[in-house]
Parts: sequence; structure tokens; C-alpha cells
Amino acid sequence: MLIRKQIPLSYILKNVKYDIIRTILIGLTFHYLTFFYNHLLPEIPFSIPAFLGTSISVLLSFKLNQSYDRWWEARRVWGEIVNDSRNLVLQLQSFTTGENSVQIKAIAYRQIAWCYALGQSLRGLDATENLSSFLTEKEIEAVNKHNNKPLAILQLNSKNIAGLHAENKLDVHSKLIIDLTSARLCDAMGKSERINNTVFPTSYRIFLHFMIYLFTITLSLALSNMDVWFEIPLLTLLALSFFLLEKSADHIQDPFKNRPNDIPITSIARTIEINIRQLLGETDVPKVITAHDYYIL
Repeated sequence: MLIRKQIPLSYILKNVKYDIIRTILIGLTFHYLTFFYNHLLPEIPFSIPAFLGTSISVLLSFKLNQSYDRWWEARRVWGEIVNDSRNLVLQLQSFTTGENSVQIKAIAYRQIAWCYALGQSLRGLDATENLSSFLTEKEIEAVNKHNNKPLAILQLNSKNIAGLHAENKLDVHSKLIIDLTSARLCDAMGKSERINNTVFPTSYRIFLHFMIYLFTITLSLALSNMDVWFEIPLLTLLALSFFLLEKSADHIQDPFKNRPNDIPITSIARTIEINIRQLLGETDVPKVITAHDYYIL
């Protein structure tokens, strides 16, 4: 996630460098076409690029709104994961006795592992990476048999909770409350997967790019009487504003792609780990993940 610091110009230009090159080439091409073939080309009034610019603004506004909705929904979902992860441990500690501290710790550590595994899975990375600190070798072996690794970890916790109830260490009412918390965690996982797997219509992006390039062409023709040293920079800056907004919308519409605009799920998982381990009475906890330059993952 981008933080409130100055974003490097290199990061901004890297995302639109090819669009800038195409815009400059289009501007130069049509400038010299109007210079050599002015008698063959119709005069383009400024109202045409103005109309196209207005249309692009409306389309960009819609896309930015929809993209931010996806990003904000993802952030809300991970806020729920933080709350329910804490609640799970607190409920276990409240509803059982101190004699069950070993089993509570095992469930709590699996919950930490689940947060990391879900984040890795959403980003298309190895979901079991660095989980040996929280899961036993037998548990990791069981998890590796599943395609959905986070779901397998939830199943291990559900079986452990059912075992506590079977041993009369957890009454029916308490088990029901904990099961509801586990169900909400499963729901949050499903919501995250839905956001991650639902592709924003590609045709919308293609159509929007086509309109921006059409705007560039018509504006270049309308500015044909302007000196090339003024026309090309002006044309590039106007087109660049549209491309930057479109690229920003394109990035935030996918909040789990391991990019600076992502939801900071690794940092959130670390915060959950710290909270849970302190709830267990541990003092040797890891440090909070700090920002890497201008963003935090």
C-alpha cells in the first residue's frame, strides 16, 4: 500500500512509459502529415477533442470508482480478519480453563499461519512458505495435500475445536460461538478469493485506451498550426493525465497482486501474529513490518 510520502517519479513514469512514447510518435506523425498534406486533411475544430476528453473523463471516473470499491472492500475484509483472529483466541481463553493452554496455543498458532498462508495464496505465491514456526511437520504435510492451503488450516482448527467439545472441555454454547467466529473467517477468505478471481472487463480497458489515442490524434490535428516544440509537450501532458488515471484505476482494481498499491496483507498478518502471541503471554514477538521506501506490503 502506498503511504503518505513522496512517490518517486521513476515509479510513476515506469507505468506509462510506453504510452508516452506512443503519444509522442502519434503527435509527431500527425504534425508532419498536416504539414505536408494540409490540403488533403480536413480542419479539425477544438470541439471534437474537447468532446472526446469529456467522454474519457466520464469513463475514467466510473472506472476509478469501481476500482476503489474493490480495493476498499478488500481492506474491509482484512479488517474483519484482524478482529475475528483476535476474537478466536480471546473466546478460547474465556471458554476453557488454563489446563488447555497447549491446545489453545496450537489453535492460535494455526490462526497466525492461516493469515500468512491466505496472503501468500492471494498473491499467487507459495502458501506454506515460512509456516514451520507455526505448524508441526505433520500439519504441514496434511496441508500440502490440499489445493486450498488456507482452507486446510481452518479445517485443522475446526477438528481441534470439535475435539475440545468431545472431551467436555468446551460446552455446546461456547463451541457454537467459536464456530461462528471460524465461519466468519472462512467467509472472509471467500470474499478475498472472489475479489482476486473476478477480472475487471478487459474490453473496458481496451476501449478506454482507444479513446485516449483517438483524443491524441484529433487534438494533434486541431493543434496543427502550433509549433512542434510546443505542440508535442502539450499533447503528451494532456494524454499523460488520462493514462496515469487509467493506470491507477487498473492497479487498485486488483488489491492482491503484490504491487505497491496492494492491500498490505503481509503487514496485517504480522500485526495479527504480534497481537495473538501477546495474548498468549509471549514477550519475544517479531517487530511490526515497516514501510519499504514509499509503500508497505
